[in-house]
Formats: sequence, C-alpha cells, structure tokens
Amino acid sequence: MDKLIYVAMSGAREAMRAQATTSHNLANISTTGFRALRNVLDSAPIPGAGLPTRVNTVRQPELWNSRQGQAQATGRDLDVAIQGEGWLVVQDAEGNDAYTRNGNLRVNPNGILETSLGQPVRGNGGPISLPPYEKLFIGGDGQISIVPQGQTAETLVQVDRLRLVNPPAKELVRSGDGLFNLRDGSTAAPDSSVRVASGQLESSNVNPAEALAEMIEMSRHYEMQVRAMNTADELDSASSRLIRMNG
Repeated sequence: MDKLIYVAMSGAREAMRAQATTSHNLANISTTGFRALRNVLDSAPIPGAGLPTRVNTVRQPELWNSRQGQAQATGRDLDVAIQGEGWLVVQDAEGNDAYTRNGNLRVNPNGILETSLGQPVRGNGGPISLPPYEKLFIGGDGQISIVPQGQTAETLVQVDRLRLVNPPAKELVRSGDGLFNLRDGSTAAPDSSVRVASGQLESSNVNPAEALAEMIEMSRHYEMQVRAMNTADELDSASSRLIRMNG
C-alpha cells in the first residue's frame, strides 16, 4: 500500500502548491500591471517492475498569463500604461535591467523616478533623475518633459525618455520580486514602436471568477488525494489483520 500512498501524496502536494499559486493571484487582483501565474500539472509514469499503473503528479515550470489588463484612467501625470505589448525597464535589487508593466510611478526624495515598489525606472542613460519641476508631461513615445520650477508653461524642457522594450513573451521569466527578465540573462534592446498612455494605469490581468473556480477545483483535488491516502491506510490495516488471523 506504500506505493498507493506515495502516488496520492504527490497529488496532494501539487494540489497544495497550486492552491498557493492561485491564492497569490487573488492577493494581487489590485496590483498594477500584475501578470497572473498559471498552474500547469502533468503526469509522470513511475518506471519499474510490474504493470505500468502508477503515475505521479508533477509540476511544470512556472508559467504566467500574458493577457493584457484593463486600462484605467487616473489623470495623474506620473501614471503610464503600456499600450498593447511592451515593457518598462527598471533596475532590480542587483542593479540589473528588469521589466515590468507597473506604470504607477513616483519621484523619490533624491529626484529619481521609480515605481510604486521603489524600483528605479531606466531611461536612455540609466535611472531617470528629475530636477524640481512645476509640471511634468510624458509623451506617447515615453519622452519626459518638464516645466522647471519657477518657470512658466512656455518653458518646456526635455529631460529623458522611458526605456521601452518588447521582447517575445516566451523568452521572459518571472522572478520572485514580480519583475521579469530574459531567460538567457541578456538585455532587451529599446523598441521605438512601444507606446504609453499618460494618466492611465493597467490593472492586474487576474480574473477573480476564474481564480475562485480554480481554488475550489484544487481544493477538491486535494480532498480526493487525502481520501486515497486514507483508503490506502485502511487497506493496509485490513491486510495486517488477515495476516495475523492466518498466523
């Protein structure tokens, strides 16, 4: 019966992991530009003597949903939403390029443009630094212009440009901090065709109804595997009683 227990245990383990992934998606329903993670489970036949009847549950490498979220108007100058495909380039904790759809930007006390999570936004020459300004404008091509502090609206100065890229989705992997990187560790080249809309934010692409249904489904899978383990335990106990009786 130990074989049956092991097979059921592997199924219960992966069902629990899938529930954790779905819970993570639900927790990020309101996270700007969030890309939902996908649960992909597969079967792995166990080789060995006897009939090929045992199959374990295995988890495929983590995948993510590339579907675009809805654009929501905010009217805030520092909010930008990628139009169609593309990514903002930010600096990760190690100082390397990383990619995000989170266009909820702010200026920190040092004048560095960063995301709402504190990741510096990169421009043509590195992190974008903004001098004190009266008004800020972000064009559709990512060009950042300001009216310097103390100047009139007629004085418009171009400061930098958001670095925008568009690598193929299949080449991107998601890191633990929610940012994306190229699978081979290289850096994506700027893409002038990527456009942004100022005064908008892209919502999370998590579908609450789908996520809740998936949570219920994974819960039922887990319960089924637990019942299988209980059945294996009962069969083992019955076999032990028969052995004692025959002894």
